[in-house]
Amino acid sequence: MSDSTDLGTMTAAELSRLFRAKEASPLEATRAALDRIERFNPAVNAYVHVDREGAEKAARASAQRWGRGEPLSPLDGVPVSMKDLTEVAGMPARDGSLLSSDEPCETDAPPAARMREAGAVILGKTNTPEFGWKGVTDNRVFGATRNPWDTSLTPGGSSGGAAAAAALNMGALHQGGDSGGSIRIPAAFTGTFGFKPTFGWTPQWPPAKVPTLSHIGPITRTVEDAVMMLNHIGRYDHRDPYAVRGMPDDWGDGVMDGISDLRIAFSPTLGGVEVDPQIARRVAEAAKAFEDLGAEVVEAEPPEFDCPIDTYKRIWWTASRDLYLSLSESDREKLDPGLVDNAIAAESWTAVDLFRAEAHRAELTQRLERFNQEYHLLLCPTLPIQPFLAEHDVPPGSGMTDWTEWSPFTYPFNLSQQPAASIPCGFTAEGLPVGLQLAGGKYDDRRVLRAAAAYLNAHPARFPTVPDPAETAV
Repeated sequence: MSDSTDLGTMTAAELSRLFRAKEASPLEATRAALDRIERFNPAVNAYVHVDREGAEKAARASAQRWGRGEPLSPLDGVPVSMKDLTEVAGMPARDGSLLSSDEPCETDAPPAARMREAGAVILGKTNTPEFGWKGVTDNRVFGATRNPWDTSLTPGGSSGGAAAAAALNMGALHQGGDSGGSIRIPAAFTGTFGFKPTFGWTPQWPPAKVPTLSHIGPITRTVEDAVMMLNHIGRYDHRDPYAVRGMPDDWGDGVMDGISDLRIAFSPTLGGVEVDPQIARRVAEAAKAFEDLGAEVVEAEPPEFDCPIDTYKRIWWTASRDLYLSLSESDREKLDPGLVDNAIAAESWTAVDLFRAEAHRAELTQRLERFNQEYHLLLCPTLPIQPFLAEHDVPPGSGMTDWTEWSPFTYPFNLSQQPAASIPCGFTAEGLPVGLQLAGGKYDDRRVLRAAAAYLNAHPARFPTVPDPAETAV
């Protein structure tokens, strides 16, 4: 909880309590968020579209509802952002692509519709790589988003704009999307909380490029705020053919109940990943902290776990190939060169290759689900590396060829469609954030949230105030 009286630093939960007590108004909170965008965005390029007029209009309407004692929800008047892959009526959805139009969308996608129904104030859209295809955030339309902790570095991606905005309190709630780590990667690199729910519990439409990998979720500063957002975006929407019913009536039910009943598997390397020593130490310290909070923590690896990078690439890059083949030669030249490389790499693959990849995906999911019968949660690093230079897809000099090589802890849980969160757990000697990942079995979302809340409530210093990014601007 913040002790500050600056509305721009308040969490969604704090703002909601102030609105209810008539100690602050949604218009004041919205203007404070817009002021922070004006102040910080030039250094980090998190927002690519800001609707000041629309936000203030929505905030005035919210203030009137609170004044009458008739808020639409606890989130009424809370400032939020939407990822630029998400359609928002009245705003363009550029998708980070030169192939897109700057014409405003006519309808709200499910996350935007649910936020608007809750009375939340949509501030604008946050940056993403083209079609969200990679684990960093830059594109040929808006350029690169930068890490608030050091603006020479990447915040990760593909929800890098949302994570940078969350770290700098440019709004209280931020919607991300995750097809291979796109919520958890930037959350780890920016020291924020990012949560990828069980597949199908947070609907989306239009569908992602690979809809069975994609999860919509929150990037926030607290678990409480994430729960407040999930209580609205985590609702069935008939437009999404993959939407699954059965999500919690209250995503926060039991979230403060502690973790003394949990058995957590701690996997330092998830089958042999080489991890930066500083990150390994911070995550090991966090594992001990979970034990101190009452959980049983056992060092254990998922059995028969082999890094599923080839399986993931077969599915993800086939989608790039499909997009590439649908375009004219002139339009292909407008694509991100890395996306084109993926499409060309998939040229020789066959339908049988894709079929076998899906079969291996099913085997991986079964192994992880079986593992979760013995352990309630799996704890590991979110990423094995520290943030690297912006405007690079891989760490310079690493010899890596694409982003999947430096994010081996994240995409397995997109293949399995299980819930997973990235939780800030300290800093390196360079002052850069470190994230730990908690993953659970399918539909065990509240268990993941409960463990995350227990850790962050016991260690609030894991999320200090970010320095003014102008001080580290390149």
